[in-house]
Amino acid sequence: MYKILIVEDDAIIANSIKKCLENWGYDVELVEDFNGIIDQFVRFSPQLVLMDIALPLFNGYHWCTEIRKLSKVPIIFISSNSDNMNIVMAMNMGGDDFIAKPFDVNVLVAKVQAILRRAYSFQGEADLLEYRGAILNLSDASLIFQEQKVELTKNDFRILKILLENKGKVVSRDQMMTRLWDDNCFVDDNTLTVNIARLRKKLDEAGLTEFITTKKGSGYLVED
Repeated sequence: MYKILIVEDDAIIANSIKKCLENWGYDVELVEDFNGIIDQFVRFSPQLVLMDIALPLFNGYHWCTEIRKLSKVPIIFISSNSDNMNIVMAMNMGGDDFIAKPFDVNVLVAKVQAILRRAYSFQGEADLLEYRGAILNLSDASLIFQEQKVELTKNDFRILKILLENKGKVVSRDQMMTRLWDDNCFVDDNTLTVNIARLRKKLDEAGLTEFITTKKGSGYLVED
């Protein structure tokens, strides 16, 4: 089931779209806190965003730009500001399509289906893992925290992915080493310690102190 996030401050329009898309089998959420759009985007991890332009606080162009820092998820703008300048602006800011208000819901559904088909028929969905405001993008192995990109090595990324996928659970050193290195080659146990220490230093410098917890004699975890 594809997940769709609707960023629309007109409750009547938003609920109408939500009901229509749910009838087609989509999992739909409405943004209600327009201060926390990115937080909801990361938590919900939608495969498509429907974005109005005129919104409280910041406009849709701003939020499209913020989402593009994290994800390549398709974004369809829906707006009554449908002059050529706004349509061009929407596309230049990272939008994938534009639907002018008022619109026929059948046209909306057709465009949603077409974009989802193009975006996901030949590729898996781009997942995001979030912890304490840090966002790990599995599609491009990047880590974003407070609008800064933290450079990760291949092992940095693997370590974070393993820990975030098991949030709240201790991952043993043996499990970690099996996932990081080929079972058939010998790796000194100290190698994992060195990798964890380097990653911690990198996270500390980015402001993510005590991100990884050590459970002595057991392994590592990120607290749930």
